[in-house]
Amino acid sequence: MSKPKWVVAAKVAGELQAEIMRGLLEAQGVRVYLAVEGAARAIGITAGPLGEVDIMVPEKELEETLEIIASYHAGDFEEA
Repeated sequence: MSKPKWVVAAKVAGELQAEIMRGLLEAQGVRVYLAVEGAARAIGITAGPLGEVDIMVPEKELEETLEIIASYHAGDFEEA
């Protein structure tokens, strides 16, 4: 079995937002890897370009992931 090719599905500001997005995507059955700039983690940068976290998913799950993220931003996961 070949290894999946991982691609960037989204960039978010900070690890807290990244963990929220990871939880949402994993709850929907999507495998997720968070890529954080090493220097940012070492010195605690959470803002600006160094504070961004890449949400990585297998390429074959990218379309589904983008639909989930769009639904999240549209408020479809909010409870009344």
